[in-house]
Amino acid sequence: MRNFRDHLITSGETIKKALEKLELLAKDAILFVVNDQDVLIGSLTDGDVRRGLLKGITIEDLVNSIIQSSPKFIRKGDRDIKKVIEYREGNFRILPVLDKESKLVNVINFRETRSYLPVDAVIMAGGRGTRLQPLTNTVPKPLLKVGDKAIMEHNIDRLALYGIDDYWFSVKYLGEQIEEYFGNGNNKNRNIEYVWEEVPLGTIGAVSKIKNFEHDYILLTNSDILTNLDYEHFFVDFLEQDADFSVVTIPYKVSVPYAVLETNKRQITNFKEKPSYTYYSNGGIYLMKRAVLKYIPKEIFYNATDLMEKLIKENKKVISYPLSGYWLDVGKHEDFEKAQVDINQIKF
Repeated sequence: MRNFRDHLITSGETIKKALEKLELLAKDAILFVVNDQDVLIGSLTDGDVRRGLLKGITIEDLVNSIIQSSPKFIRKGDRDIKKVIEYREGNFRILPVLDKESKLVNVINFRETRSYLPVDAVIMAGGRGTRLQPLTNTVPKPLLKVGDKAIMEHNIDRLALYGIDDYWFSVKYLGEQIEEYFGNGNNKNRNIEYVWEEVPLGTIGAVSKIKNFEHDYILLTNSDILTNLDYEHFFVDFLEQDADFSVVTIPYKVSVPYAVLETNKRQITNFKEKPSYTYYSNGGIYLMKRAVLKYIPKEIFYNATDLMEKLIKENKKVISYPLSGYWLDVGKHEDFEKAQVDINQIKF
């Protein structure tokens, strides 16, 4: 992935300098003109240069003389995901992302990115992975390789595909290795911060330590899940349902090999011949409004299921998002072996 700053040029630079940068960008040739504070001023393409030259402007003139002063952009944190979808489907291929002060903080390329979700991602990566010993004796489970990448890296790359660029990693066991492996994420246009659990805080307790989320929506996921979940559809469904909390659920079918009888005081009232029942299991991926985080107690052991139970009691809207795609919890040796096979067959 290209560093977004490759698309930037400072106001006052020459058209010659712009041409040099456009040449390096090749098929992604568009520049965004910013001032010395990275505030967006305009955009510039090869076509703008050609039109300028035809009007008698030279390559030694400044880019300011030929820029488009009102380019389309995405506002970081904007809840209107439909605008992003409209831009993508309207063939706007490369768009700048601006913060509240109109400072350019990222560039989205829909050739590489499917969406831009206004979400912070929290990845729970502090467990010991005891069921995968001895593999996890010296390497934390999130860094075990599936194919050519760490399990957790598959997770993050999938999230990044949907434009999520703000991450919080909850770490404990061998967390130094995870921090060294991923760093601050800047080399991949991501912002990564670490939450250290001095004592185990369950599957969501560590979130109580985070004070400076960027967005109004939080996605929380276990670090050892492989999935091809469409995160944009998950988010749009959340909005359409006006949910407070949504959990990805995995269908689990149970077939009974015999007729099942329905009785009332020993009298048979009905029966079903070899019925099948579908149940839905917790998939370990959650989406929630930032406002519900107030229900998580401060720095004590607390699971996501505890929060779900609390929200239901508070009459908040907690919904299921049944997953029709691929999902695997890499928790045991047989799961790890399955992942090595599946990674070459499942389109992520």
